[in-house]
Amino acid sequence: MRPLLAATLLATATPAAAEPVRDATTAAMPQLMTLYRELHAAPELSRQEVKTAARMAAEARKAGFTVTEKVGGTGVVAVLRNGPGPTLLIRTDMDGLPVTEATGLPFASKVRATTAEGVETGVMHACGHDTHMASWVGALRNLAAMKSQWSGTLVMIAQPAEEVGLGAQAMLADGLYNRFPKPGYVIAFHDNAALPAGVVGVRSGYAFANADTVDILVRGVGGHGAFPDTTKDPIVLAARIVGALQTLVSRELDPQTPGVVTVGSFQAGAKHNIIPDQAKLLLTVRSYSDETRKHLLDGIARVARGEAIAAGIPEDRMPVVTVEQSYTPATFNTEPLSGRLRTLFTTRFGDSRVQEVPATMGGEDFGRYYLADKSIQSMIFLVGGVKSDSWAAAQAGQASLPSLHSATWAPDAEAVIGTATEALTAAALDVLKK
Repeated sequence: MRPLLAATLLATATPAAAEPVRDATTAAMPQLMTLYRELHAAPELSRQEVKTAARMAAEARKAGFTVTEKVGGTGVVAVLRNGPGPTLLIRTDMDGLPVTEATGLPFASKVRATTAEGVETGVMHACGHDTHMASWVGALRNLAAMKSQWSGTLVMIAQPAEEVGLGAQAMLADGLYNRFPKPGYVIAFHDNAALPAGVVGVRSGYAFANADTVDILVRGVGGHGAFPDTTKDPIVLAARIVGALQTLVSRELDPQTPGVVTVGSFQAGAKHNIIPDQAKLLLTVRSYSDETRKHLLDGIARVARGEAIAAGIPEDRMPVVTVEQSYTPATFNTEPLSGRLRTLFTTRFGDSRVQEVPATMGGEDFGRYYLADKSIQSMIFLVGGVKSDSWAAAQAGQASLPSLHSATWAPDAEAVIGTATEALTAAALDVLKK
C-alpha cells in the first residue's frame, strides 16, 4: 500500500487503539489489488461473464459461504448464515463495456469480443466494476472473519448485465427473493469519476434516474431531391420532431423537475439527390418519478404525431414510436438507512471524506432490488476515484477529467478498493450488529 493512502485510511483511527475493520482491510489490500489487476485485464461483456462469475464464486466459497451459480444467467449468490437477526444483501456488478482501453496501464485489457449485436470490439472495465468486485471480495472476507461481531444472514450477490440494465431483473426473475434468504436491507457502491479518490458520496432519495430507450420511425414519401414537392420529406419532419422534443423538458416540466430527452442518433438517406422514405431517431430519456417518466414518454408520441399531422403525412404513414420495455428504473436511497450510513461513514472517515452528492441522470439497475419489495431498506453510495494529481489539475483548470465509460478512465483503484471495502464491512457490521 502506498504510504500516502495508508496515512489517509488510518487518519481517523482512534489514537493508541486498534480499529479492526480498518486493520483487516489494510492487511488485505495487497491481495485485493492483485485480484483487481487480474479482473481489469480480463473483462467480459454483459451476459458473457462466465469466467468472472466463476472467480467470484470461488472467492466466496473460500471464505465459507454457501454458493449458487448461474442465477439469472451468470449471477452468483453467496449466503452466510450466522444466527438470528436481519438479512443483508450486498451487490457487486461484473460486466465490462465494449470499449477499447487507452489508459496505458501495464495490466490494461487487451481482450476483444463480439457483442450481442455482432460487433467485434475491445472490452474494458471502463465503469470500474473491477473495483466493485475487488471490494466485494474484501468485504466478504472481512465479514466471514468477523462472525463473532455480527448476527444474522449475509447474502452477497455478483450480478451480471448491469451495463445493459438487465441483470438485476434477471436475478429477481430467477427467484433471488424466493430461493434465497430475502433481505431486509440491500447495499451497494459505485466508483465515481467526479469525486477525489477515497471520498465517499452519499445522498437520500433518488440517486440514479429512470433510463428509457425510445426509437421513432419517421415515415414519409420518398422521391427525387430535385422535385421535393412530389414527396413528403421524412428528414425535414424528423428535424422538426427533434426540435419540438426539447420543449417537453423546457416548457412542460416544472423547472425544478429534472428530465432529459436526448436524440443520440439521426439516421436517414443514402444519396445526395434522393429523398428517402423514412428516417429513424434513437433517443435516451431520463427522469426520476414515475409521473415524469410517463409525461415524457407520452409527450414523445404526441409530438411525433402532431408534427407529422402538421407536415401533411397521411394516417397510414404516421411515425411509429417504440419504447423498449426493459428499461432501467430509478434508484432510490431509503430512510432511515441512508441517514444511518451517512452518520456511520462520517464518524469513520471524517467530515472531509464524506460529501452529500446530487442525484445523477445516469442509470443503475440496483434500484430494482428495492422496487421488487418496497419494505426493503436500500442504499447505494459512491466512492471517488480521481487521482490526487488529476483532481488538482482539474480544479486549477489545467485538465479535464475523463468520465465513466471513457477509454481513459483509470481510477485510483487502491483508494477506491480500500475505502469501499472498509465502508461495506462497517455498514454490514452496523446493520447486523448483535
